[in-house]
Amino acid sequence: MIVYIVRHTSVDVPYEICYGQTDVPVREASFTAEAACVKEKLSALSFEAVFTSPLTRCVRLATFCGYDDAIRDKRLMELNFGDWEWVFLYDLLDVPEVSSWFKNQVQERTPNGESFLDMQERLLNFIEEQKAKGYEQICLFAHGGIHLCAQMLLGKKFNNDVFMHLPPYGSVIEYEF
Repeated sequence: MIVYIVRHTSVDVPYEICYGQTDVPVREASFTAEAACVKEKLSALSFEAVFTSPLTRCVRLATFCGYDDAIRDKRLMELNFGDWEWVFLYDLLDVPEVSSWFKNQVQERTPNGESFLDMQERLLNFIEEQKAKGYEQICLFAHGGIHLCAQMLLGKKFNNDVFMHLPPYGSVIEYEF
C-alpha cells in the first residue's frame, strides 16, 4: 500500500516548545502560501481514502486542499508529551529526567505521555487496518512525528535527537508499506 503523509504547515508557537497534541494554530501569515504548495503537490495524485489527525492544524490543511471530508483519526495525532506539553524541553537538558529522555526518546515515555514506540504502534495499527480494507493508495494529513514513525516502521534507526530528523512543514512524502 502506498501512503502519502502530508505534514501540516508551520504553526504559530514559540520556537522549540513541545506542543505535541496541544491544538495550536497555524501561522496565519504564511498559511495560504504554504497550503497552496501542498495542494499543488497533491494535485496530480488520487487516493482511495484521505485521513487526517483531528488537530486543527491538519484538518485545516486537508480542507484547504479540497479534502474537507477527510476521515479524522486520533491515531494520526502527534506524540503525546504528557506533562511536558507546552514546555521548552531544550531549556531543561540539565534536569536528569529530561536528559534521560533525550538519550532514549524512541523507547522512553514522557511523564504521563508516550514514547515514539507507542506512537509507532498506533500508526502500525492504523496502517494494518487500512491495508485490510484493500486500499492501495491513501493520504494522511498528519505531523512530523508520524513521518518519523513511518520511517521507523520501514527500518530507519534514530541514534540521536529524533526531532533533528523532522521533515519540513508542508512536506508530502510517499511511503510504501
